Amino acid sequence: MLVSLFILIPVLSGLALFALKQPVQARGLAFASSLATLAAVVYALTLPNGNTALAVSKPWLSSINASYSLAVDGIGKITTLLTAVGFPLIYLATWSNNYTSANRYYALMALTQAGLMGVFLSTDMLLFYVFWEVALVPAYFLCSIWGGEKRVPVTFKFFIYTFVGSLLMLIGIIYVYFKTPNQSFAWSAFTQANLSNTEQLYFFLFFFVAFAIKMPVFPFHTWQPDTYEQAPTGTTMVLSGIMVKMGLFAVVRWLLPVFPVMSAKMAPIIIILCIVGIIYASLIAIRQDDLKRLVAYSSIAHIGLMAAALFVNNSLATSGVLVQLFNHGVNIIGLWIVLDIIEQQTGVRKMSQLGGLAQQAPMLATLLVVVALANIALPLTNGFVGEFLMFSGLFKLNVWYAVIAGVSIILAAVYTLGMIQRVFYGEPYAGIQVKDVNLTQLVALSAIIVFIVFLGVYPQPLLDMGKAGLDAALKIANR
Repeated sequence: MLVSLFILIPVLSGLALFALKQPVQARGLAFASSLATLAAVVYALTLPNGNTALAVSKPWLSSINASYSLAVDGIGKITTLLTAVGFPLIYLATWSNNYTSANRYYALMALTQAGLMGVFLSTDMLLFYVFWEVALVPAYFLCSIWGGEKRVPVTFKFFIYTFVGSLLMLIGIIYVYFKTPNQSFAWSAFTQANLSNTEQLYFFLFFFVAFAIKMPVFPFHTWQPDTYEQAPTGTTMVLSGIMVKMGLFAVVRWLLPVFPVMSAKMAPIIIILCIVGIIYASLIAIRQDDLKRLVAYSSIAHIGLMAAALFVNNSLATSGVLVQLFNHGVNIIGLWIVLDIIEQQTGVRKMSQLGGLAQQAPMLATLLVVVALANIALPLTNGFVGEFLMFSGLFKLNVWYAVIAGVSIILAAVYTLGMIQRVFYGEPYAGIQVKDVNLTQLVALSAIIVFIVFLGVYPQPLLDMGKAGLDAALKIANR
């Protein structure tokens, strides 16, 4: 029952929010719901591995051996914690934002959280697919209703990409299901599917494309910058901080264990594509004038490194990914919070039209610098630990992979520090006025700073949290 609360709380609050009329009430209920979900997740994390409260399995569609099976294991602990932490931070940071039909906005946000939790908890493949769609559908409406001027064509592009990916995954699920012992959707059954090398190749590609679109990695990334630019910033925080982790999580949970032979064979090609994407996205980020697009391309580069490290398929690199799943999510949400504060107050996102904001908002500038240093993986920040482990794993596999991908560290410093210089410490732009952070924004950013410093100095809790699930997945993938 405990793990079901991770999904049930946001579902019930989401349905209740549709009935509320007052924006203040809607915002308050959404925030209270996110805190309740966080409390349930934190309590679950205090329980020892193997506790019966951390898993549930009930018959769902008995005729096809599909079950309502959820579990909080090592991999899921990190991603459910990120989801539980991320939503209250987002609500706090955007507390003063005004939304048309606020009750519907917050309702869809809550349902998105429920879908994400379901993805990270499901140990039944059909249930996983259902929650995958549940997470995407409200995100689509959030972008199409509350997005920017170009939201309709951009959201349509987002829909086409995700629809194609979901269709490929569904075809793959149905085919592999018929190849499992006793025809079951259980994770254990899928990892024992009797697939020839040719079948592994085709359906590996089906699943990989679906997951690669969601991350996204090069060359499946083209929907992302436009969507991040046009989506309301609160939704963008969810998309870039949490939702992109669905694809990375799915690779560890499903792709590597179900298609071990083809994962190993395709790894060099995928790693090279990811490294190309890392350098490409970093170079494009340097050329950006729009703040949202800069952070969007920065996210593509960071996700590309994580994807490459997953296919290295050694415990060093994958441990780095599991740590970075949480740390990247927290850090990128912090960057979006600062950008949202600037946009809400000035209506401007172009760096060429901003400058000298540190004189008007010194606290905001200080907080941004700390988050930015974590984003470029400065030692003693949370971003350093994961990147060090991932680069070490790449180096262990192939020195040149690590060297070429390592160029992104320099490029990240160029575009991140350049953004800080131009926006906060450059010449003031006439007519631009910014107030310093308010109380809710300060609380949200301060919480992020705590994560950055604590997990930068002492990352062991995240490493311990993910170890059990990581070991199990790698054992099956390397069989």
